[in-house]
Amino acid sequence: MNRAITLICRALASRAGVLGEDHPSTLASRNNLANAYESAGDLGRAIPLYERTLADQARVLGKDHPNTLISRNNLAGAYRSAGDLGRAIPLYERTLADQVRVLGEDHPDTLGSRNNLASAYRSAGDLGRAIPLYERTLADQARVLGEDHPDTLTSRNNLASAYRSAGDLGRAIPLYERTLADRVRVLGEDHPNTLASRNNLAGSYESAGDLGRAIPMYERTLADRVRVLGEDHPDTLGSRNNLAYAYRSAGDLGRAIPLYERTLNDCVRVLGEDHPTTQTVRSNLDVARNG
Repeated sequence: MNRAITLICRALASRAGVLGEDHPSTLASRNNLANAYESAGDLGRAIPLYERTLADQARVLGKDHPNTLISRNNLAGAYRSAGDLGRAIPLYERTLADQVRVLGEDHPDTLGSRNNLASAYRSAGDLGRAIPLYERTLADQARVLGEDHPDTLTSRNNLASAYRSAGDLGRAIPLYERTLADRVRVLGEDHPNTLASRNNLAGSYESAGDLGRAIPMYERTLADRVRVLGEDHPDTLGSRNNLAYAYRSAGDLGRAIPLYERTLNDCVRVLGEDHPTTQTVRSNLDVARNG
């Protein structure tokens, strides 16, 4: 990820120097850099860059330009990643309404925004709004994009997660299993979305009390994420936390506590003291030590 950020920074500097700060290609590079920072877990740099890019695109391209709408969606996503749902949800709602008006109900960007809004509702614990919105989005994406389109697979994964959050493992687990199988077939074993599906399926097995299936799947997912994404990727850190949690659930504190300690140190170093993942790992470690 550090190499990607370096390359995007160079491209941004070159475009700004040759084309100017306000050229659409320069603005696109700035959005890409913000996205790279967000993917690396550096929300402290991602959010201000998203905010600046959105303001410049609205000024240069107009509030209704598709690129402006995409930037607004991206900023809402960064707010959500930072746990700031008070800013994320209204921005998602506004973006969706504008995309319906400008692009139409069935445009892929509109469908993506509807999925993102459902995810924000789920993060806020509002499953009464999240689940029907996920179900509608999945049906529309299957109809418009096809059953095997990556966006359709993402929506199916997210709907399974909402079912799991609602305690409906009878619907969540089969949907996770189907999505994982389809992602392996369509995207490949090592695609980040495939790894996410495997992590989620392991979590649903754990929720069902089936640690015999959950722990080996968590272990495999962690090993694959280290190999594919690297030791410090936010998804890798999340997998390490999940595996430690499963060890603790199985009563194996001898493996859980050292894994939590290592993960906490890495989260502080990579993500910072105040990142939601860091706070979650710290809380889990406290419970493992004192519970």
